Amino acid sequence: MSARTSATWLSRPGVVCALGNGVAQVAQRLYAADTSGMQASDAWIHGRTVVVGPCAGPLPGWPDDLAPHQRSHNNRLLLAAAVQIEPLLRRAVARHGPHRVGIVLGTSTSGINDSAPAFAALRDTGRWPTGYDYRRQVLSAPAAFLAEWLGSTGPAQTISTACTSSARALMTARALLRMGFCDAVVCGGADSLCRFTLRGFASLGAISDALCNPFSAARKGISIGEAAALFLMEREAPDGCGVALLGAGASSDAWHMSSPEPGGRGARQAMQAALNEAGLQPADIGWVNLHGTGTELNDAMESMAMQTVFAGRGVPCASTKPMTGHALGAAGALEAALAWITLSSDYADRPLPPHIWDGQRDPDLPALDFSGAGQAYAPGRRRVAMSNSFAFGGNNASLILGAAP
Repeated sequence: MSARTSATWLSRPGVVCALGNGVAQVAQRLYAADTSGMQASDAWIHGRTVVVGPCAGPLPGWPDDLAPHQRSHNNRLLLAAAVQIEPLLRRAVARHGPHRVGIVLGTSTSGINDSAPAFAALRDTGRWPTGYDYRRQVLSAPAAFLAEWLGSTGPAQTISTACTSSARALMTARALLRMGFCDAVVCGGADSLCRFTLRGFASLGAISDALCNPFSAARKGISIGEAAALFLMEREAPDGCGVALLGAGASSDAWHMSSPEPGGRGARQAMQAALNEAGLQPADIGWVNLHGTGTELNDAMESMAMQTVFAGRGVPCASTKPMTGHALGAAGALEAALAWITLSSDYADRPLPPHIWDGQRDPDLPALDFSGAGQAYAPGRRRVAMSNSFAFGGNNASLILGAAP
């Protein structure tokens, strides 16, 4: 198999989100369709209560030697995910050398919410408060923080392409391995709840007051969550790992600043490119983790794209966002981690995660085969999952993960 088409291997992820802290807890609640981590709160949008998905705690304390400007809530989520797989990460640095281990992360907020009080002080007093440091909120901060914590000196970058950010991070990590720049890459993403973000989505009329209801005729918009998810990616399977990134595809249809191309052209292109690279047919996919935001336009576009790519044959699929919220820049890595769980040998006897909604099909949308009622991967075949992420500006990404044959 050529370097261009060979799979790259994904370690057990470190993950923290509204479902829980760590793979074991997240998996338990994922299969139980547990939405209890999604909470009604009036703390984010003035005069309005909305459902949000804060990360399940407790989160780790800060290392004593960490620079003050790196102490953001976003980086604390990242640290919570990193310490779960810390032995793997440190072994990679020791094995390959610090300069051969890269870091590629996705985010959309970085430490913006932590800096908000400083901007309020500037407005009220005309001066920045003591201790304010702009570096806390720059988009490069997550990768810089993780590189310092891990002691790696290879390429370190943060990608910010809205809701595809951390899916793109996995794609970039794979490129660094294929081009020979790195022998291992820590990849994933982190995004924290942020007033600026929630109020921005509210101004677009895109947030639901109740729990999001993807693909329902009664859907009213998204529920936002926060999360961090990290993998160690290598050319060879890490110890105890049996899940590979088989293929990935991306596109940019640039239809509109915030609305998707109505027919799903860009989404189709990304999914088909992922299938082509993996050397798979649509019939080989056993489950799709849909982007499934619960907004009117995104769900319509994704339904049409799914119908076209899978030629009306149907494939079990679900949106996991009612359990985690939409984690924005971290969503791609988080949902890849949830797909990883379904493919892991530890959960091979479990049914597929269910699609959570009110069951009211929208007659204007193509019908999808939502997973539930004990559906599982087809027996006797390699377990393969697709995870979709679609973003503002027409930025689209699709990842295909597979269990070891």
